[in-house]
Amino acid sequence: MQKRLNYLASVGLALGGIFGIAGSVVQSAALRGVFWGIDGAGLVMATSLLSLKFFRRECDFVAGGFLVFAIGEGIVLSGAAADLTENAPVFAAGIALWATGLLLISLPKVFSFPARLLGIVSALLFAATALQVLAGASLTAVTAPLPFYAYPFLVLTFVGWIWSLLREDRG
Repeated sequence: MQKRLNYLASVGLALGGIFGIAGSVVQSAALRGVFWGIDGAGLVMATSLLSLKFFRRECDFVAGGFLVFAIGEGIVLSGAAADLTENAPVFAAGIALWATGLLLISLPKVFSFPARLLGIVSALLFAATALQVLAGASLTAVTAPLPFYAYPFLVLTFVGWIWSLLREDRG
């Protein structure tokens, strides 16, 4: 059962990473909405399962981090097909929760050091973006440099989590 959970969570994280990045670079608003819809659904599923997994292991900070991330992703998902400018405050609320969740997941020594470091960097970049938007800056989900250049750090964090989950199944 644990092997299936790890596999399903890995698939959700991979879908989130692939379609999240793809949605950030396509020009079509309709395609972006579809890609971010797939991204968000995959990430909510994966992080919810991981929350349960780490709760059962009594890793409460990590479990709580995945739960907070799932809630944040649900908020971000709610605006996947919305106009980028109009959706900015909702996006900021979601990524503020991403940042919080990433810190809760990355501070305990559960995942590898590189995955934890990437998670902390991602958290700081998304927290900075959320604070700017909440303070009135006109940033969207695809504004460069932030949050646009924060996404690769997030996806590399997912890769670290996937690697840990799949390695666990081999061991």
